[in-house]
Amino acid sequence: MLYPFAAIIIFIASGFTFIQSQNWKIAENYSVKFDGGDPSGEFSGLKGNISFDEKDLAGSKFDVTIDIATINTGNGMKNTHAKSDKWLDAVKYPTIKFTSSSITKTASGYEAKGMLDMHGVQKEISFPFTFSGNIFAGSFEVNRLDYNINTTEPEHGSAKFKVSVSVPVTK
Repeated sequence: MLYPFAAIIIFIASGFTFIQSQNWKIAENYSVKFDGGDPSGEFSGLKGNISFDEKDLAGSKFDVTIDIATINTGNGMKNTHAKSDKWLDAVKYPTIKFTSSSITKTASGYEAKGMLDMHGVQKEISFPFTFSGNIFAGSFEVNRLDYNINTTEPEHGSAKFKVSVSVPVTK
């Protein structure tokens, strides 16, 4: 008599289990581009964990890094300069990291809020993105001076960089 009762309780309780977000793998043909006028370019060292479900945004999370050494401005001298201790200091700070704290629905897609860790400085940022056809796409602006990057020459080039990402994913 106890076994059928226990089976019914388990069956009913299973209807109330939480949905787990979908874990996605970053596909090879992603792009992480930056544009500050001069310099501009892209990074190719994107890695991390993406857990995202449109029906479970509270359980969704981005935890990704970019390898500074993969910067490509299209100019070898600029690449070397960008990796130097005057700019991104790839030896001391080899990665840029973003870890989301929340993902919410917006009128035009989604918004991720979280911590951007770059050049030893952590700042909370938020950026809008879309998810369509298994591609995450969005852009946000970063002020290099906020991250203590080349503060000795604040007038050198633009302090603000637009970062655009397009990340195709697979299951």
